[in-house]
Amino acid sequence: MQLFVVGGAVRDRLLGQAVNDRDWVAVGATPDELLALGYKPVGKDFPVFLHPQTGEEVALARTERKSGRGYHGFSFHAAPEVTLEQDLARRDLTINAMAESPDGALIDPFGGQRDLQAGVLRHVSPAFVEDPVRLLRLARFAARWPHFTVAPETQALLVQLVAQGEVNALVAERVWQELARGLMAARPSRMFEVLRGCGALPRLLPEPTLDTRALARLDRAAGSGGDGGADNAADTGADLPVRFALLGWPDEAAVARAAERLRVPAEVREVAELFAREADRIAALPRRLPRAAAVPLLALFERCDALRRPGRFAALLRACDIAFVDIDIEAKAPQLLPLLEAVRATDTAVAAEGAARSGARGPQVGEAVRAARRAALEAAVEAAAVADPAGSARR
Repeated sequence: MQLFVVGGAVRDRLLGQAVNDRDWVAVGATPDELLALGYKPVGKDFPVFLHPQTGEEVALARTERKSGRGYHGFSFHAAPEVTLEQDLARRDLTINAMAESPDGALIDPFGGQRDLQAGVLRHVSPAFVEDPVRLLRLARFAARWPHFTVAPETQALLVQLVAQGEVNALVAERVWQELARGLMAARPSRMFEVLRGCGALPRLLPEPTLDTRALARLDRAAGSGGDGGADNAADTGADLPVRFALLGWPDEAAVARAAERLRVPAEVREVAELFAREADRIAALPRRLPRAAAVPLLALFERCDALRRPGRFAALLRACDIAFVDIDIEAKAPQLLPLLEAVRATDTAVAAEGAARSGARGPQVGEAVRAARRAALEAAVEAAAVADPAGSARR
């Protein structure tokens, strides 16, 4: 039996990036031999084991053959006679089809190192079109390394893959997994440019506009301009809910349709829904708020459930900050988070007890609490105007 490090670990080492996880391929071995050596089986579709000492994944060398539609439409053959080159030949891109021996020797039968140096995303074989997940992965890699280009012959295969209808067989969870990782990459716009260029975007995500402005917002959310060292390379960039909110949703209903279809996590969907509904209202707020603004501001906080979920409201404001650059109003936006904190700091128990002692019941107590919050907000608005007569940025 021979063991080789394969795939992303080899690629990232050649790029000079940190290698956090290593995947191994075992050549010339059988499942029984690995079990006898203490390896723990974990693979459901093909033989994959955990190393008894390191816990790293070790897969038996295998070939694959198309047997149906979509990502799961493959049959696999794992046997001692399968060579390392045969195993590497089934991989998606040349940059992922390299291996390294225990002594550090590079095995690169398909020119992956050359394509890394040239910044090219190139398929290994025509079988690329058989697996629609490869299209998503390639688009994500384009966002991770925005200086990479797609080889013309690979671009032709992307178009062919879409035309064959393979993308229609993608399962929602895998689509979202790849989209989410691409959104968190160094330049998310590149992922959507690749998907649009081959015709896949209208099939996968038809709801948002993803126009030039939306793509620019996404890249600002990533703090982008970098080459990308990891899927979440932009250390100062916005988190996933903010980036998802900036895709250019026309309304809440569009967010809901996409989120239901792709099974988007609730914490991500909710920020996008709030942004679609509230962003224009927040954009219209004057830099200097009059005392009377306390009423609509309190209504805004209540609509957004910001009193109970300030973190989600902060994510909404983060998305607004990024979006507002387009229309040059970030500098005149009021300080909403400090105002929210002033409302949240209101001693509502005292207000409720006072109302109850006065004979108030049910809704009347609730109105007394709301009046206390409104008074606290009015005072905070006035204090902000006194502290900063010219106004200031939101945060």
